[in-house]
Amino acid sequence: MNAPKFLIKIYLKTIVTSVIIIANMQVYPQKIIEQTSAEQRLKWYTQNEELKENSLFKNLPWQFIGPTNVSGRMTDVAVVSPKGKNYTIYIAGASGGIWKTDNEGTTWVPVFENAMSTSIGDLAIDPQNSNIIWAGTGEANIFRSSQAGAGIYRSKDAGKTWEHLGLINTNTISRIIVHPANSDIVYVAAGGHEWTNNKDRGLYKTIDGGRSWKKILYIDDKTAANDLIMDPNNPEILYVSTWQRIRKHWNDPRSEKDYKGSGIYKSTDGGNSWDAINLGLPNAADRGRIGIDLCKAQPNVLYAFVDNYEKLEANEEFNDQTDAYGRPSSGRIKGATVYRSDNSGELWKQVSEESNYMENMSGTYGWVFGQVRVDPINPDKVYAMGLALNVSTDGGKSFTQLRGMHSDHHGLWIDPENTDYLVNVNDGGIAISYDGGKNFRTFYNNLPLTQFFNVNFDMDVPFHIYGSIQDIGSKKGVVDLSQGRSKIPSVAFSNAPGGEGSNHFVDPTNPDIVYSAGFYGTITRSNVKTGVNKNVMPPVPEGIDKLRGQWLAPFIISPHNSQILYHGSQVIHRSLNMGETWEQISPDLTYNLEEKKGDIPYQTIFSISESALKFGLIYAGTDDGRIWVTKNSGSNWKEINKGLPYRKWVSQVEASKFELGTVYLTQNGKREDDFTAYIWKSTDFGETWKDISTNIPCGSVNVIREDPQNKNILYVGTDYGAYVSLNGGQDWNTLSGNFPTTYVHDLVVHPRDNILVAATHGRGIWAMDVSYIHKLNDSILNLDCEILDISEGQLPYSPERWYANTAKLPQIGFYLKQAQALTISIKNIEGKTVFESITQKDKGLNFFEWNLQDSEAKKLVNEGEYSLIIKGDTFELKKEINVLSYKD
Repeated sequence: MNAPKFLIKIYLKTIVTSVIIIANMQVYPQKIIEQTSAEQRLKWYTQNEELKENSLFKNLPWQFIGPTNVSGRMTDVAVVSPKGKNYTIYIAGASGGIWKTDNEGTTWVPVFENAMSTSIGDLAIDPQNSNIIWAGTGEANIFRSSQAGAGIYRSKDAGKTWEHLGLINTNTISRIIVHPANSDIVYVAAGGHEWTNNKDRGLYKTIDGGRSWKKILYIDDKTAANDLIMDPNNPEILYVSTWQRIRKHWNDPRSEKDYKGSGIYKSTDGGNSWDAINLGLPNAADRGRIGIDLCKAQPNVLYAFVDNYEKLEANEEFNDQTDAYGRPSSGRIKGATVYRSDNSGELWKQVSEESNYMENMSGTYGWVFGQVRVDPINPDKVYAMGLALNVSTDGGKSFTQLRGMHSDHHGLWIDPENTDYLVNVNDGGIAISYDGGKNFRTFYNNLPLTQFFNVNFDMDVPFHIYGSIQDIGSKKGVVDLSQGRSKIPSVAFSNAPGGEGSNHFVDPTNPDIVYSAGFYGTITRSNVKTGVNKNVMPPVPEGIDKLRGQWLAPFIISPHNSQILYHGSQVIHRSLNMGETWEQISPDLTYNLEEKKGDIPYQTIFSISESALKFGLIYAGTDDGRIWVTKNSGSNWKEINKGLPYRKWVSQVEASKFELGTVYLTQNGKREDDFTAYIWKSTDFGETWKDISTNIPCGSVNVIREDPQNKNILYVGTDYGAYVSLNGGQDWNTLSGNFPTTYVHDLVVHPRDNILVAATHGRGIWAMDVSYIHKLNDSILNLDCEILDISEGQLPYSPERWYANTAKLPQIGFYLKQAQALTISIKNIEGKTVFESITQKDKGLNFFEWNLQDSEAKKLVNEGEYSLIIKGDTFELKKEINVLSYKD
């Protein structure tokens, strides 16, 4: 439906110099919901696994689209030694599970992709048995897009199977050490919750192989056990660094003036007792994250890499600078500082110089890094990981960057037998050096761990998808259906307008016009054909100090007119001319509390939706839990949060395309360490809300979409995967199929091609043909069996050659009401059976592919018509298959 032309014409002629808006704000009691318990998370996970097993769609396949040329953030690496006899490497994806290579990176396979959490903090190989792998879940870097872990796992068969061994509520695990002489003794440094205080932080020890755990070092409910090392000559001697940190909605984790928990501790009795060893380090309040390591050849030599909050002399020029994301400086500190002890930690001495190099080593987010490694043989050679991988050969006094890799470094393994052999992991993937860092071999094109924040599409033929990727930027790829809907190829992605945190919208009338939001609310209009970009950021309205935009600031193109844009900061801006000019159409829709303003924009609008049925019917949701509606293009706004939980982040609001008063809403509680599934529906413009999460056991929930063809079909993306409802949210099925347990941050359905596209934060972009979902109406669901679709077959160019590349095999999809054994046969026009199989099939959708072979004659069939017959306990169905000759 288009907006009336006369209405648009009037708006375009109107110059708005001031906006008078009446905001109808009603206060309703809201339930405060905080942390989810470990017991509840385990129960929910078990229920989710049952839901996957019983899903009608467990056989409906996803197809990996890509990118095939981009990888993603990795947090750790574990290498089987000695090299030469082994070429096995394990890498930990920040949110992509664990991957393994047995040929030093030529090929990789996922070995940990279905679990309570696929965010990995650390890996450890048992020194006595390289088939025993320990995995700690929960990225310890607590980045903006880090995901909560769910404890620790162990594999005894080199990653084939895994056993969960507790510590669910630690949420982040930063280091694991296995005793070199006793595999039952394991130490785990647990960071604890990212967002909230909790008592599960600290250093744990098991003496029975993980059956039970004892906390052997605990500071308080804000302080993590961060790094851990063991004396190679005496495994009773342990060193651990602690880190007092909480991420706030409005501030990155940082040391604050009353903090006392960050430091280094030493035990000489296997963790029974501990002594603080901080002499020579900065004062406690100035100690942020600390990484530690020792030289194996001289274990009395220790290094500490400290995120140092000691103030430097005020510098007006420095204070006027902004960081990489455009945020203003909050003061000048020492930042990355390296300390050394030559007496096993009794005394520390700063060895790194004070220089711009060191100040910039970790950028403005030293809390992300803090990893240090010492050469196993040379105590004067030390590596510090920040934006770059840095090396010092003079005992930490000066550093140089090692080149040839992606930036942002989180893990390094140095071969103790050949210290020139380095294996590094970073935000772009994995890199290997054979010459001490002079050159690196990188693996970015065969490790699909890409962390997408979002996805959108154009209306080109074939259509393209756009998305932004953590620390990579914005990319686009094509969804090519030319080989069939079940044969969508994986593709390399190319550069697209925008940055690493950008929403995208493409003009539906012109696929060359792409809008992209940048960091924290900037917006650009690009012509991808001509390469011309224009900043169309709304000006700061009168009466507002500055605009606050989320990392992924929302904007939309009006479904009524592609020249009309809506953009969200703390207010909603509207442009009637593709961003050339803007007007403010809302007041500040957030709580706008001064005590919740900091370095990170918070109290912002996060989701906007305009009804396709009525111009000016707009919904807006905020990151501080407010939800609003206007029915008249912003003249009046009404808050509609009655019955919703207290101040939960609104992750998506979606106005129905079919019913005027219907709107869908999801909320995300992960920033309170709350993993409840919040999914809501209103049929009265938000006056009342109904919980439609029903049998989805757990979140966090990131997105909800209404199918563009059928109002009863809804899709939801959570931190466990994707779900579909066939009845407006009365109940849900998982779309698990061949999908890994992954963080689905966004979903879109292409309205012309009926392809569902999922943007995962850790496993790239996937697509699904939802035409099969469309076919499962009530009448089909009540049948015992129904053949839904048979694609045409095409014989290959030659029976002996190019079979795989030129043959098109018939794809057969059918619905089965109850799981049972079926006889599936195919007969030629003379009635001769050319294929027959008795096979067990599942309840719901089932698929099989005919290879165009005559089973008895053991050769290809001829072109012509064939009959498919499916016979079950109470039915026999028949449908034709058409086989064509080869067509170029």
